[in-house]
Amino acid sequence: MFEKVLIANRGEIALRVLRACRELGIQTVAVHSTADAEAMHVRLADESVCIGPPPARDSYLNIPSIVAACEITGAEAVHPGYGFLSENARFAGILAEHGIKFIGPSAEHIRIMGDKIEAKRTAKALGIPVVPGSEGGVATVDEARKVASDIGYPVIIKATAGGGGRGMKVARSESELETAVNTAQSEAKAAFGNGDVYVEKYLEKPRHIEIQVLGDGKGNAVHLGERDCSLQRRHQKVWEEALSPALNAQQRSSIGSRVAKAMAELGYEGVGTIEFLYENGEFYFIEMNTRLQVEHPVTESITGLDLVQEQIRVASGSDLQFTQESITFSGHAIECRINAENPTTFAPSPGRVDAVHFPGGLGVRVDSALYSGYRIPPYYDSLIGKLIVSGKTRTECMMRLRRALGEFVVEGIETTIPLFQQLLAEPDIIDGQYDIHWLEHFLARSA
Repeated sequence: MFEKVLIANRGEIALRVLRACRELGIQTVAVHSTADAEAMHVRLADESVCIGPPPARDSYLNIPSIVAACEITGAEAVHPGYGFLSENARFAGILAEHGIKFIGPSAEHIRIMGDKIEAKRTAKALGIPVVPGSEGGVATVDEARKVASDIGYPVIIKATAGGGGRGMKVARSESELETAVNTAQSEAKAAFGNGDVYVEKYLEKPRHIEIQVLGDGKGNAVHLGERDCSLQRRHQKVWEEALSPALNAQQRSSIGSRVAKAMAELGYEGVGTIEFLYENGEFYFIEMNTRLQVEHPVTESITGLDLVQEQIRVASGSDLQFTQESITFSGHAIECRINAENPTTFAPSPGRVDAVHFPGGLGVRVDSALYSGYRIPPYYDSLIGKLIVSGKTRTECMMRLRRALGEFVVEGIETTIPLFQQLLAEPDIIDGQYDIHWLEHFLARSA
């Protein structure tokens, strides 16, 4: 086991990793920008190192500064959290060159899955069902037109290096295709420095279902069930639950087993998430995230496993501690992402937190680095906390969520708590009858 781990992140995920390390008896190093000098993870870590000014490119994305922090403190490994450098193959490779362990998959697996075309090819070769579309990138509108003609409209144009909904455009007919391709290419170039795009069949009313996997890099892998992440705004997840109200035990076992077998064959190390669109009983691979997900706590709630600790154990060389047969799913869990945003306009709301009160009680968990007097900086993502509730049934879970939201108080800034209180009054949400477009339509009606 490692003696000292550097946490290359900030906010709630940095605190989450710190807690897991503490429980394993591992010393922690917090790195931070000047804007985060008073952050909770910095206060609680055994050591801290300032790695630059507020802009992420000068601090949390500054690879030389992070490597230097490892060398100064003697950290043997780096946990990247999510976002920032968590899926950066170059970063993982540089750490390896310096004899520092990256807590995650190999640089090669990050590279393969970070390129959506290569990821799709790999998934298909491993027996994972994929969305019909181009075999590779399309450089011209004419190439896109041929693919669209073969698979049928509507189609979606996606950036090969995309994420967060950028570089994605839908064309419902041939007349819309040229604009969609050109716009997606320009957005992708601006956002990722890579204008390559590909074409896929656009599914009208799918759900977003993802399978959590864990591998030891030695040919062993298991799945930890699915999460339903269909409630999204601008392709960003807002509410996640496990298990999905749309799947039954047979479907869960079937797709989970296929994914676990594929990851074992790949020799995958660490946690990862295979994301699918699900429509009319069929699963279609869209991408793999080679890192810990924001929504990992709902999986922890139904399995009783600490995914961060399992990441660290595997990275330190340990074999998987359990088999697929020993993993059981108990009850239901829902996570709400609490952002520092206006609940109607979604405008960011950074600033001083005058007071904060987290809900509690049976089956209620809050992952947050907030405290009274903390000043939320304007430089980073607006996620300030995650409310996770669990219960024996989905109905009990929903009732508990309603109660917990009523107890959740953050004064001095605006948050998205009122949005979730609205959602809990909607029959479709109560019944679990929603798809990836549902929230956008709801917000449009509300506006």
